[in-house]
Amino acid sequence: MSDTQRIRLTLEQEDDYAFRIRFDDTTIADLMTDESPPLGQGEGPNPTRLLLSAVANCLSASLLFALRKFKNTPGKLVTHATAELVRNEQGRLRVGHIHADIRLAEAGAAHASLERILAQFENFCVVTESVRHGIDVSVSITDRDGVQLHGTARTPDA
Repeated sequence: MSDTQRIRLTLEQEDDYAFRIRFDDTTIADLMTDESPPLGQGEGPNPTRLLLSAVANCLSASLLFALRKFKNTPGKLVTHATAELVRNEQGRLRVGHIHADIRLAEAGAAHASLERILAQFENFCVVTESVRHGIDVSVSITDRDGVQLHGTARTPDA
């Protein structure tokens, strides 16, 4: 028996750089994407924003799962993510770095087994660990009081 799973979607051009994404074999609503001006009209997320949101969402869900696995009842997580676009040797834009800053709703001390959770939750994030083969990804976690619990904090301009 194989552990291989397949996820399918269909992408259809609607207009210019706007595409409709249909998530095949699901009841998930279609998603409209579009490039930012001047190419598109910016009427939906572009692929870079989708990549950033996938990494941020996967990390947040993985942390939430790990917290709950150790019988914690966390409040709502808030994640701010940043993608830094850089030019490669040929002058083409690439995502050079992604940073996700996850904020817990409680003080870190309120969670059981937090040190163990923080040491391993990233390893279970399918998207982040796949993306890391080509893009540098950093993660920081702070508690409600702003105490740094994991990773390295980044300033908005860093």
